[in-house]
Amino acid sequence: MLKIAFQGVRGAYSEEAVEKLFNEDVEFVPLHSFDNVFDAVAEGRADRGVIPIENSLTGSIHRNYDLLLKHNLWIMGETKVRIIHNLIVNKGVRFEDIRRIYSHPQGLSQCEKFLSKFPEIENIPAYDTAGSVKMIKGENMLDAAAIASKQSAFYYDMIILEEGIEDIDENYTRFLMLSKSKEISKNANKTSMVFSTENVPGILFKSLSVFALREINLLKIESRPVHGKPWEYFFYLDIEENPNNERGINAINHLKEIATYLKILGCYPKG
Repeated sequence: MLKIAFQGVRGAYSEEAVEKLFNEDVEFVPLHSFDNVFDAVAEGRADRGVIPIENSLTGSIHRNYDLLLKHNLWIMGETKVRIIHNLIVNKGVRFEDIRRIYSHPQGLSQCEKFLSKFPEIENIPAYDTAGSVKMIKGENMLDAAAIASKQSAFYYDMIILEEGIEDIDENYTRFLMLSKSKEISKNANKTSMVFSTENVPGILFKSLSVFALREINLLKIESRPVHGKPWEYFFYLDIEENPNNERGINAINHLKEIATYLKILGCYPKG
């Protein structure tokens, strides 16, 4: 049985991503932080790791981009999870009893319209959505609620007072599956990479043109600062191509001539 590490506690949205990525029974390994997930996979304490990389409303999760550069792990797959936030309480708690609402900062920010209707209720950031449910359950808080997934309410035997309280229905998070071994499936059609260049005029245009000239679709670009070198950047790219195909090989070889650093992060089927 594969051991799958993810950040958070049982009932987290990451657990739902694990279930979508694996069609077999797995052993869940919930961990406190993203750093712990990367370390567990790198050190062999988990067979795979599943991490969020971007949300359709709040954007990229920069810490995980930095960790992808730091660790020598391989992206093997991805999936997208529809984020449906729910107001969750202990049994017997009524809405008028609530004085505090706990959730991850992104969970709170994605429900601002709902929360703004109740200015008298204090919003308290927590490290995890499902962790908030676990906390108010464990401490038997009868004046508090959590914003989290339906799965977390089921897992901790809690009550959902309000369903779907997020501001925008089209709320998705993209998750990546990480492995220590570099495996490429036959139907892989997406490649992630990171590169850096000299700071000279037009260099980014030249770098991206290696894909445009070969009609390779650029799906995402993200810049992150180079630590210790102010105003220099790493560029993370997702392209719609397998690097083992002829045009993929040629594009990457061309980029190597321009870049001062290049690392392929993974090749996998589009989620």
